[in-house]
Amino acid sequence: METNNNYLESVKKQFLYYKTLGEKAMEQLEPEQLFISTNDDTNSIAVIVKHISGNMLSRWTDFLTSDGEKEWRNRDDEFESTIETKEELLQLWNKGWDCLFNAINPLTDEQLTTIIYIRNEGHTVMEAINRQLAHYPYHIGQIVFYAKMLKNTNWNSLSIPKNKSNSYNADKFSKEKSIKNFTDDELNRLT
Repeated sequence: METNNNYLESVKKQFLYYKTLGEKAMEQLEPEQLFISTNDDTNSIAVIVKHISGNMLSRWTDFLTSDGEKEWRNRDDEFESTIETKEELLQLWNKGWDCLFNAINPLTDEQLTTIIYIRNEGHTVMEAINRQLAHYPYHIGQIVFYAKMLKNTNWNSLSIPKNKSNSYNADKFSKEKSIKNFTDDELNRLT
């Protein structure tokens, strides 16, 4: 099952890529900017991180053996601003990501079709992974967008910089064709 193994490796790389994007966006801000909310309907970056982490801890704890919506999860509290420092924020961020990677790293190809439950709804392991691979980048995109707005100037681009598409493409097409995950080059560029 070479294809599934490639799937698992690709998923791990993509999760790491989006984790890194979120971190690189947050690194560009002053600590107090992480807690800014522009109105009652907007979550601060800190609140978004709290939600992502809460979701990860619920979904990935005992991933194969218990419902992904844990009884101990208080989702509504995830949207309350209770984090007070950047250090606390990053600790929560890493706790969620550690839980995710501890759950997916040991997965095998054979487990991809195993049925797990989220809110009593059955998903294959692959479907559950895909669900979260859509959910977390959605929120990380919010973090990046919000960080760019808050930073306002001197933003270090996390993707192809503005007006640099031609040189980026020229570099890509100057190399031999290869088969690899897009995140391989992107993670190197970000770090």
